[in-house]
Amino acid sequence: MKIQTKITLHFLALSTAILLLLNAFILYFEYQFNYKDFFKRLEARVNITADIRLFPDEKTKAYQEVRNRYLEKLDAEKEQLIKSGPDGKFTNPGLPKVFFNDVINNGNAEFKKNNQFYAGKIVKHGDDKYLVVVSAQNPYGLLEIQELQEVLFYGFIGSVIIILFAGKAFSFYIFAPVRKLTDKVNTITSSNLHMRLEHTGKDEIAELSETFNNMLNRLETAFETQNNFVSNASHELRTPLTIINSEVELAINKTKTDSEEHTILTTIQSETNKLTQILNGLLTLAQSGYDGKKQNWQTIRIDELIWEAISSVKKIQPQSDIEVDFADIPSDEQLLNVSGNNNLLNLAITNIISNACKYSEFRLVTVKLSIEDKKVIISIKDLGIGIPATELQHIFVPFFRASNTHEFKGHGVGLPLALNIIRLHKGSIGIRSEVNMGTDIQVFLPAASA
Repeated sequence: MKIQTKITLHFLALSTAILLLLNAFILYFEYQFNYKDFFKRLEARVNITADIRLFPDEKTKAYQEVRNRYLEKLDAEKEQLIKSGPDGKFTNPGLPKVFFNDVINNGNAEFKKNNQFYAGKIVKHGDDKYLVVVSAQNPYGLLEIQELQEVLFYGFIGSVIIILFAGKAFSFYIFAPVRKLTDKVNTITSSNLHMRLEHTGKDEIAELSETFNNMLNRLETAFETQNNFVSNASHELRTPLTIINSEVELAINKTKTDSEEHTILTTIQSETNKLTQILNGLLTLAQSGYDGKKQNWQTIRIDELIWEAISSVKKIQPQSDIEVDFADIPSDEQLLNVSGNNNLLNLAITNIISNACKYSEFRLVTVKLSIEDKKVIISIKDLGIGIPATELQHIFVPFFRASNTHEFKGHGVGLPLALNIIRLHKGSIGIRSEVNMGTDIQVFLPAASA
């Protein structure tokens, strides 16, 4: 998941949490206000009821008239006037027990059960005591709360949608310099390492640009060093080796076959040839690490390339037994095309097939070609000595040779070179191996249509 998307989601989650908390506070205080307001209305009715029924006079008649004309009649409103007994105690006439006890103990109380509200107080009249209770329902208050809940719900949904799009716009704006930086970095290859990133200000993006520029300085120096080595090594190293080899060959021809000098000269020639092979492998390995744009890129039929590679192997190792399996190739020939350098790909496939033949002691090697998800898959499977499981991770390290390969000639350059070439073509290599059972190497290359 991209950081831009993460920021959008985190912004959305934080804003949603704040909205939920705000809505909860609004509902809570609305409940409290609504209930308190209704209880005040009930308390007013308790006082008026006590005045009218216990202290009748001219004013109480006015109270009665005002109440009847101007006070709203509450739903299920009910008045109760309860006189205490001779002992001064009250008998519960069916009121909620908690409410009744609270009024008796405190002199007044409020109580709510579901949507039924109660308010009451004890009033003294002469030597007598009276319990005045008014109860009613509050459907309008409940409806008001329900409407508020509906408004808050739809407001919450709308706010979340707005926050989502605002978060996306916000993160898009914040990451604009990062995208610009990424686009610029993607244009830099080994062929234009002199390019640098522009940076202004003193923010984190400027620091990142400066870090990239420092890295590019080091990379440019390293590539120039490698380029100079590869450019000069052919002449500076191969020429002396060629002269040595020619002089040794001339000396061998002038010595007797069974002489000690002949044996020494033959050894020198053999080691010189070996050194030349190692040098050629190293130079090719270094060259294969260059940017692909420097190579001669073209469209290649992979099945034809495989036949060319097999032909090259058989010229070097005539005793090789290679079987080709093209049963799974598609009818559409366009899917067999890959983009790349024919010579480099030929070298990579040849190295892998050659290794399979050599380390299987020239038993059957199967080369299979298939297409899957716009990827060309070349499988080279042998019945050879295999690779120990603990050493599989090292086989693409230059000059590394498995512990069971001492009886076979090699320099440990072929597979690293093949991997470099395949990576240069934006592909990958997979390997499965078991000691004394064989090795299966799969080469994955993107089809040209991809």
